[in-house]
Amino acid sequence: MSDTINGSVYIADLPDKVGQEVSLRGWLYNKRSSGKVRFLILRDGTGLVQGVMVKGKLPETDFTAFDRLTQESSLSLEGVVRVEPRAPGGYELEVTAVHPLHVASEYPISHKEHGVDFLLNHRHLWLRSPRQQAVLRVRDEIIRACRDFFADRRFVLVDTPIFTPTACEGTTTLFETDYFGDRKAYLTQSGQLYLEAAALALGRVYCFGPTFRAEKSKTRRHLTEFWMLETEVAFADLEDIMALAEALLCAVAVRVLENRIAELTFLERPLAPLQAIRPPFPRLSYTESLKRLTAAGHQLAWGEDLGAPEETALSQMYDRPVLIHHYPKECKAFYMKPDTVDPRTVLCVDVLAPEGVGEIIGGSQREDDLEALLTRIKEHHLPQEPLEWYLDLRRYGSVPHSGFGLGIERLVTWFCGLHHVREAIPFPRLMDRLTP
Repeated sequence: MSDTINGSVYIADLPDKVGQEVSLRGWLYNKRSSGKVRFLILRDGTGLVQGVMVKGKLPETDFTAFDRLTQESSLSLEGVVRVEPRAPGGYELEVTAVHPLHVASEYPISHKEHGVDFLLNHRHLWLRSPRQQAVLRVRDEIIRACRDFFADRRFVLVDTPIFTPTACEGTTTLFETDYFGDRKAYLTQSGQLYLEAAALALGRVYCFGPTFRAEKSKTRRHLTEFWMLETEVAFADLEDIMALAEALLCAVAVRVLENRIAELTFLERPLAPLQAIRPPFPRLSYTESLKRLTAAGHQLAWGEDLGAPEETALSQMYDRPVLIHHYPKECKAFYMKPDTVDPRTVLCVDVLAPEGVGEIIGGSQREDDLEALLTRIKEHHLPQEPLEWYLDLRRYGSVPHSGFGLGIERLVTWFCGLHHVREAIPFPRLMDRLTP
């Protein structure tokens, strides 16, 4: 693709244009004046550049256009590219022409501190800030790294439905919707069940899309709509997918550290925790985890699921992700296969990120025996009829298979060093927020 649009170049390409006269288009980030010399800071989505206006070196009408340009006005600049280490990005433009395209109304987000609610109410504009742009660029790199990881291993991308007839993770966290008046449908909690069908057709598959949870939770780790990357592998057992999850996180860390150092530096994100993402990751059984938690002063009975405080305590014991496996059967989903050695537990794993982020990956070996799966469905009080198609996978060529899901926003939160997951998605959906 051409690196110009209608003759205009991008700010990111200015290092290759030193000494040349170019045209730039973008938005006014800031401006200042010292009499006969005026400075415009232009942003175009690829970076910032300082435009220097010297009275007498450009038409007077262009020089005075400075006075009516407001923050976030759109404009084009023409000028000669110069190296200037003190300027944003290390280059500046000796401006020869200014063409206002649209003079913006008074911009509601100024270069001062604003409250979180105010910024979320103006999320559509807050995205223009350098910090939010940096987060979104890291998010983009993470997603492309994940896709490349699976493509390089010959996994097939399979798109799974957003409307589903029943629950995958539990009936209490579903968003229900009317489906043409005669039945109910639900926004998907996970693409996993459909991905299992695809795995028995294609062997190694993954999906990536929005998922929904109606949990009434207001913690910094929760969204009602989030993006999840899920994978399913035929003939794989728990050990196989633990190794796959470890390899994926290591590969993504390498890519982000290779390509997004500038963004991480701008976010003031210490790099050491990301540089520590190297194999092998520590592994603990649920039972071993409880012993360590008890020693650290946490009181949790065997059989209870780990909550955010317990996950945080465990993850702080290590400098890299930790894999917690073999949880009690009672606190996990119906499709997880029990361990033959200890049937009280299931063959599952949660990957906990350090620095208080908590669970970023959840996976398991799936129950591949028809009768055992029927029993689990009854134990969880799930209707069998909507799951008949899923049971067919155990009737026609059932094989051991395993998979996991990765929450993209939690991974972005961790990599960027954010406090709240709401900054890790362009337009967050929370219990009390449906706009913009």
